[in-house]
Amino acid sequence: MKPHTLLLALVTSAHGLERLPEGPGLASDFPGDRGLSVHPSVLLVEDFEIDDLEDLKPRWNEIENREGEVLELVADHPAASAGQTCLQVTATLGKNTGGHLFKRLDPIQTRVFARFYVKFAEDAPYLHHFSGLGGYNPPTNWPQGSAGKHAAGDTRFSARIEPNGRNGSLAAPGGWMFYTYWHDMKQSADGGFWGNGLWPEGRPGPPPGRWQCVEIMVKCNEVGKSDGELALWLDGKLATHIGPGTQTGQWTGLGFDVLEDGPETFEGFRWRTVPELAVSYFMLSHYVTENAYRQNRVADPPKLNRVWFDDIVVATEYIGPIHPP
Repeated sequence: MKPHTLLLALVTSAHGLERLPEGPGLASDFPGDRGLSVHPSVLLVEDFEIDDLEDLKPRWNEIENREGEVLELVADHPAASAGQTCLQVTATLGKNTGGHLFKRLDPIQTRVFARFYVKFAEDAPYLHHFSGLGGYNPPTNWPQGSAGKHAAGDTRFSARIEPNGRNGSLAAPGGWMFYTYWHDMKQSADGGFWGNGLWPEGRPGPPPGRWQCVEIMVKCNEVGKSDGELALWLDGKLATHIGPGTQTGQWTGLGFDVLEDGPETFEGFRWRTVPELAVSYFMLSHYVTENAYRQNRVADPPKLNRVWFDDIVVATEYIGPIHPP
């Protein structure tokens, strides 16, 4: 049994969830991620080692790059990467809101892991929304606009991981938070459904000016049960695992904080009410609006908001950080 497989089978967590692995994962068998794309668990590999952005089209269903001014290939990469280039995404206030790459997963999946490397500038500002996994029924080749609306269990759910400033209380770009829509989400105070923010304990944030390995997992519930899960790893360390029995702070329309000694016990995710709805997409996104600055009390927002991505892998098992070549 390989080390990363052994970790999966060791123990269960204190609140009854399956113990998730940490550290080396699937990628440890493929130094520099070379050859990883042929593994049967892998759904997507993107390392941006290409000559032109047009070369992305065979692997992605939709590319948002307004007027060709948002996405750019540049010479930078994580230390363990086998490549030399990465994707720079620049949002410019007054001209665009950033851009995205959208990948439809066909067939749909009941458990998906998505790993990407990201770097924020030393003086990175706040942003609006970021990257993640989700499902549409029926699946589409593009993201659907549905902010502020309840996510019915037979049509959609989503879980984006993104840095959030918590109304300016956390230094930019903020702490990592899951921005989620699902069937049992709480309603916002204004009567709308604006996504529930689920915060890992300690509210860890991205390190300024340094590449970080971010991996998320969405596990669908069995239809009729609330046994779905959500997890986040940062640089190969499990930062949060949310599911049945997770202790939290008060759950409101704004979401909740994961707290080891929290007063409430989360029931688990009922991501879906029909089997036709499952994880159907991964989206790499950098979305910036003036509203993000207003919410975080920034009086004079910067015109440019830039971030770098590299070494994306989407799979049906834990991936882990790049093993150095």
